[in-house]
Amino acid sequence: MCTDLPVTSVSARASLSVDGVNSATAVEPDHATDPITVYASAMGGVVRTRNLIRSGYSRHRIDRALASGSLARVRKGWVAVPGADAYLVAAARAGVVVSCISQARRLGLWVLDEDRPHVAAPAHSGCATPRDATVHWAKPLVPRHPDALTDPIENVLVLVAQCQPFEAALAVWESALRRGLLDRQALERMPLPTAVRNVLGSALPFSDSGLESFVVPRLAWMKIPLVPQVWIAGHRVDFLIGERLVLQIDGGHHVGEQRESDIEHDAELMLLGYHVIRVGYSQIVDRWQTVQDHIVRAVAQGLHRTR
Repeated sequence: MCTDLPVTSVSARASLSVDGVNSATAVEPDHATDPITVYASAMGGVVRTRNLIRSGYSRHRIDRALASGSLARVRKGWVAVPGADAYLVAAARAGVVVSCISQARRLGLWVLDEDRPHVAAPAHSGCATPRDATVHWAKPLVPRHPDALTDPIENVLVLVAQCQPFEAALAVWESALRRGLLDRQALERMPLPTAVRNVLGSALPFSDSGLESFVVPRLAWMKIPLVPQVWIAGHRVDFLIGERLVLQIDGGHHVGEQRESDIEHDAELMLLGYHVIRVGYSQIVDRWQTVQDHIVRAVAQGLHRTR
């Protein structure tokens, strides 16, 4: 079976740089027991100084924390705790929010590829433009709180639908549905652009991984029943095509005992009269035509029908 696996690491890109300062190394000392650090950490690790003041910390107390290294200044009006999230530090420094595929990945959603950090800012906001980042300048669907450093899930998904190719966007949306992060009915009542509504209309919560989200739209032209996540012989199969053709998609975890279990299940399926086509990640992403050829030839032989 397929599970959500990261495709690329963002650790090397998390240090979104603005004005020549690297946010990943902006705060390093360990002052975890300082009460002001504990409070700031509970607030997300990167906070406005005015919020600290409203919570009872005087400017003098904040200055002492800055001098001792319990806090680090990010920019005027913003401070961070040692070891704060690099994305949040960079967002506060630039006056943007983390959004689109970058925030989707941070939420644990399935993202095919993140070429660079993606952030968002209101049009004509006058924020600093982060280098080596994609900035989405637009009015958000859901209003952003002025202290927010990450976008609400609705804004994230809207930008994903407008920024990414349809299949890549669909994978993110279905991942959000599967994890229960998205209220579909509430989103349907919002004024969505056409491209966003098209993704929403196609998104289903059944795909076990982003790779599976690619399959349904790619095979829709065949006009053959295609059911995801069907239980057969005590295990789920990724797709049942017609009545007897099984498509299994292997992720990076299909090694060792898992691989042996997959082989055993394939044998059980074949003894029950099913025909199994098993493919891997790179075949779905990079060599889809080969996968499709296997499927259409199996269908041409009637292997999708009960005999």
